[in-house]
Amino acid sequence: MRKLFRLWSILLIGFNCLLIGNDGYRLWLKYDQIDDPAVLKTYRKLIKGYSFSGNSATIAAAEQELRTGLKGLLSREISPVSKLRNGVILLGTWDSDSRLAELRLAEDSAWLGDEGYIIRSVMLDRKRVIVIAAEHDIGVLYGVFHFLRLLQTRQNIDQLDIAESPKIQLRLLNHWDNLDRTVERGYAGFSLWDWHKLPDYIHPYYIDYARANASIGINGTVLNNVNADPLVITPLYLEKVAALADVFRPYGVRVYLSVKFSAPEEIGGLPNADPLDKQVRRWWRDKVAEIYRYVPDFGGFLVKANSEGQPGPQGYGRSHADGANMLAEALAPYGGVVMWRAFVYDADNKEDRSKQAYNEFTPLDGKFHANVLVQVKNGPIDFQPREPFHPLFGAMPETPLMMEFQITQEYLGFSTHLVYLGTLFKEVLNADTYAKGEGSTVAKVIDGLLDQHRLSGIAGVANTGTDRNWTGHLFGQANWYVFGRLAWNHQLIAEVMAEEWIRMTISNNPEEVSIIEEIMLASRENTVNYMTPLGLHHIMGWDHHYGPAPWIKDKHRDDWTSVYYHRADRDGIGFDRTATGSNAVSQYHPPVAEIFASLEKCPEKYLLWFHHLDWDYQMRSGRTLWDELCFRYYQGVEGVREMQANWNSLEGQIDEEQFRHVQSMLRIQLKEAIWWRNACVLYFQTFAQRPIPAELEKPDRSLEYYQNLKFPYAPK
Repeated sequence: MRKLFRLWSILLIGFNCLLIGNDGYRLWLKYDQIDDPAVLKTYRKLIKGYSFSGNSATIAAAEQELRTGLKGLLSREISPVSKLRNGVILLGTWDSDSRLAELRLAEDSAWLGDEGYIIRSVMLDRKRVIVIAAEHDIGVLYGVFHFLRLLQTRQNIDQLDIAESPKIQLRLLNHWDNLDRTVERGYAGFSLWDWHKLPDYIHPYYIDYARANASIGINGTVLNNVNADPLVITPLYLEKVAALADVFRPYGVRVYLSVKFSAPEEIGGLPNADPLDKQVRRWWRDKVAEIYRYVPDFGGFLVKANSEGQPGPQGYGRSHADGANMLAEALAPYGGVVMWRAFVYDADNKEDRSKQAYNEFTPLDGKFHANVLVQVKNGPIDFQPREPFHPLFGAMPETPLMMEFQITQEYLGFSTHLVYLGTLFKEVLNADTYAKGEGSTVAKVIDGLLDQHRLSGIAGVANTGTDRNWTGHLFGQANWYVFGRLAWNHQLIAEVMAEEWIRMTISNNPEEVSIIEEIMLASRENTVNYMTPLGLHHIMGWDHHYGPAPWIKDKHRDDWTSVYYHRADRDGIGFDRTATGSNAVSQYHPPVAEIFASLEKCPEKYLLWFHHLDWDYQMRSGRTLWDELCFRYYQGVEGVREMQANWNSLEGQIDEEQFRHVQSMLRIQLKEAIWWRNACVLYFQTFAQRPIPAELEKPDRSLEYYQNLKFPYAPK
């Protein structure tokens, strides 16, 4: 098994190294020769060979990754050695090698768990060696990727003493991929999974996908769309799923599937899908047993039910807990989990949409089985450019809550806008719920620490596709990267993760790194400003979500329109969610509710999310609300111009292919930022009845021009 895997991985990695070097395919795993002679000399002196112990496919993957990485970075072959000497890297599990056992590493490393590892400089038999060791083989692989990252980012490796362990148990990508290879909210080509050719043809990029995920600690992937096709759990597709699982397994990536709640009816021939019906429960038990025959380490199910037209237990008068627990009972004997999405709202329910998930799920706290996680979006509406954290975090202490972030940029300009999401992720993770007093952050809710949950999880809706650079925009890779790194350790800093990615992907030159990092760290705030400043939300195009459309109204459901959310009229703008309005603030713990409800304390970034204010309301800048709204929109556009100028200053300094690609995307982003600014300012002006401040340039098109734009084939 190990020999077969090693031969396969050598061929695949070797093939990929021959591909065009800087088109983005290699992601952050670019093992190009270190271009700093002094650093190269130092690394060559400290690394003379390696010695692996172990005989699994995972150890084979770790060995091949180390060998490939060192050969590229050091521009010389680093060979395995049988005897210790200065500069040898010694790799394995605690008990796989007598030399590692001699160090007694396991005695003070039990806290590292199943996936943790150490990287340590030690003296062994009077030789200076670097140890990469773990309790299990997967930890060794993670340690190898960490060590290579140190070299890629030019870190000092003379005296290493690193111990790493993930803070969150399940770290997943959610692929919204359909069986016909289209991707819902996918902006980087078609689905990676070539279902028609599977299981017989294994595309080379499957293993590179697994390598990329393992390098950042992602340990699971949901292969298909939450709007699931029940065919995915039929034998025809389970055989294909098993082939992917075989590829991913050596890299510690388990496979999960989204399932349709009505599958017993649609493919099982049963008269209903009632979760309390004995026939239905038996059908799911049999189906789960069948799945595990194909994929013995299958991870479990992701479920979207009673949401946006998807069937669910409420169709039979049952609760979300009834539905989730039925599936959980079927999965429990195999160690599988259910991830039950809390993204639910009802067209017939006229309650503020932001309140509905909380109202639906908090009465069910403590009623879910032990292998169920409730998967909650980061905010209470739907992955908006900026939202306050979801009030469910901190409101269900008896239930493990799993974070759902969106890596794909559904509401952030698709794959043509440069928007670094590390700052968004950290803004949410660091938010304080006050569930058990100050310091009860969202991060502590989802890692299980706050309420002592054994099971913990985090998911990111993937932004990958068949585009050569995987994510459509080169900088989209940074969002995949930072998601994985924060899923492993949510205490990491967004700025540091940006710098890591830049150094591994584009340049290690300090001046160039500084310029690119400045672009990345400003990008999300710029985007919020030219799209939805001051707490505005959900004012994008109808259905496809492309571009601005704050005028959308009179659709078949109010909460799919823009006017439902901004509520602009001659008296002002904003959604009153205080006690005088929908009282959504009451769903937060008192210290948070008090802040959001108070005009004096509410952060201006959430002002119009929670308050409907007069156009002449005095802002902290001294401007009126109308003038401030205009300035924010214009500030967003100017921010993109600064990003563009900073990027253009890199011409001739970084790889030309990367430079031209991003330069073209920034031109699109600036054009569309101006479109957002003009369309929104002109529309809101019809209510404000006030001039655009004199010092700001005036739109060169009419409101009618923007309202008449049509995009029938915009990506959805």
